[in-house]
Amino acid sequence: MGIDRREFIRIAGLSTLLGLGGKGAFELLAPGRVEAEIIPAPGSKQAKRWAMVINQKKMDENTAQQCAAACHRVHNVPDFINPPDDKLKLNPAVAKRYEVKWLWTEHFHNAFPGEAPPHMAEKVEHMPFLVLCNHCANPPCVRVCPTKATFQREDGIVMMDMHRCIGCRFCMAGCPFGARSFNWKDPRPYVKENYPGYPTREIGVVEKCTFCAERLAQGLQPACVEASRGAMVFGDLEDEKSEVREYLRKYFTIRRKAHLGTNPQVYYIV
Repeated sequence: MGIDRREFIRIAGLSTLLGLGGKGAFELLAPGRVEAEIIPAPGSKQAKRWAMVINQKKMDENTAQQCAAACHRVHNVPDFINPPDDKLKLNPAVAKRYEVKWLWTEHFHNAFPGEAPPHMAEKVEHMPFLVLCNHCANPPCVRVCPTKATFQREDGIVMMDMHRCIGCRFCMAGCPFGARSFNWKDPRPYVKENYPGYPTREIGVVEKCTFCAERLAQGLQPACVEASRGAMVFGDLEDEKSEVREYLRKYFTIRRKAHLGTNPQVYYIV
């Protein structure tokens, strides 16, 4: 497990002090750090390229809401629309501006603007499409971030380092899917129930879906997948025996704004 920014600064400062004697630079490693960084946790889920398939044939409004609620609960996503305390209630217009979303629903024309094929079934137009960060193979948000607070892991997951985020919102401008939210207001009072498995955020940082990287490290599925009752499948795109590959072989699928060349890794069965 990596060290956080404060620990890094402490170690860097100590290293500077110890190196004042002019004996050259060195790296001070905490006990067990090397082992923790090179040996995966027992039972952790690993892949060469994580991907998700959302089966719209099984996804209804109630299931989509449960998926979003499960995600927001385990990631301490603030609820400015329905705050936990009446004293925190905001004007609806203000609350909407402050809203933070990792997963949410859109109708077809909002999720796939300008991409409706001719003679498309009317029911598809009114389906609740669950949308999130697409963890693109070619993510523009990573390229535009000046501090590398947005970065891509080797397994394809696009991550956020809240400590490095300076709130410039370049990543929000670069993302063509509107998958990122900015904390205009201190989010912590608006968290309904503090979930101990994930850190809360501060004002002035961007956040988004992480494919539940912290749960994968524990050998668990993403929270939304667990709550989907089979409507969502998650796995290794490069493993031909994975359930994701099985679904992609069996069904026609679509992706959001694939023509932009970002190569999104969330697929929809319609």
